[in-house]
Amino acid sequence: MSKGRVASGPMRVAIGQISPVFLDRAATLDKVMQTIGEAADAGASLVAFGETLVPAYPLWLTRTGGSSFNDEDQKTLHALYLREAVDIRRGDLDAVCTLCAQRGIATVLGVAELGSDRGGHTIYCSAVFIGAGGAIGSVHRKLMPTYEERLSWGIGDGQGLRVHPVGPFTVGALNCWENWMPLARAALHGQGENLHVAIWPGCERLTRDITRFAALEGRSYVVSASSIIREQDIPAGVPLRDRMVEPGETVYDGGSCIASPDGSWLVEPVVGEERLIVAELDPEVVRRERQNFDPSGHYARPDVLRLDVDRRRDAGTRFQDS
Repeated sequence: MSKGRVASGPMRVAIGQISPVFLDRAATLDKVMQTIGEAADAGASLVAFGETLVPAYPLWLTRTGGSSFNDEDQKTLHALYLREAVDIRRGDLDAVCTLCAQRGIATVLGVAELGSDRGGHTIYCSAVFIGAGGAIGSVHRKLMPTYEERLSWGIGDGQGLRVHPVGPFTVGALNCWENWMPLARAALHGQGENLHVAIWPGCERLTRDITRFAALEGRSYVVSASSIIREQDIPAGVPLRDRMVEPGETVYDGGSCIASPDGSWLVEPVVGEERLIVAELDPEVVRRERQNFDPSGHYARPDVLRLDVDRRRDAGTRFQDS
């Protein structure tokens, strides 16, 4: 939270509905940083971006025969994806963290994360929370990649199922279809989440129903942040480009939106344009809606139903040297 902002009153949030520079980590991070600056200029305390925006969602899997075993074209694309993926340990997000600290704004950023803790050759679909002080608060790896995504991403773990204070709110985040997982949502509810960030590759079909449903279920604000990917966003030198996209085509059209704790729209899905979306959220609305339903509080029955969450980071090897 930037200095002088009232911690108990309304807070502005933003969605950076932008496109990647497809499979170009550095250029895409430049766009992210520009958008963070614009969100801060607009008075936002939090800005969210789409799923694996950096360096891109692997749309080629459904368009170029991604399941073809031992295929040379798929190997070429995967090698490029590995090269351009985000290695947090290497410092790929350091400049973003510095900017967040300079501007006093928190960020939820979707990245294709190179798992350097797991040997450095597997990608995870990760939601990274960066606080307004510039520190990375959590890296949540998608628990179960959806369908063809398993051809590109590894299976995540519970280490990143965490919430973070931002102004008067407690913020949690999930990736795409894991927002449909009741127990994943419950893990965040149980930590006091009242502002949920759902990040998506970019499609109104994905965001329109779940955003309002999750808001009603959690009696929380839900921010759905999506990307845009058009033919013009895929550089000419990307392998198999002509098989990935038709001339003038928009592959992912956005659909970013925000629902209030009563399930009503604060911002209806925004489709077909790169845009900074800004809205003001009032914690008083959360308090009002929790009067008759609080999913992990007065309406819960922990004596009957209880959730156990393992938040250890999975490791394929453990060494004991002494």
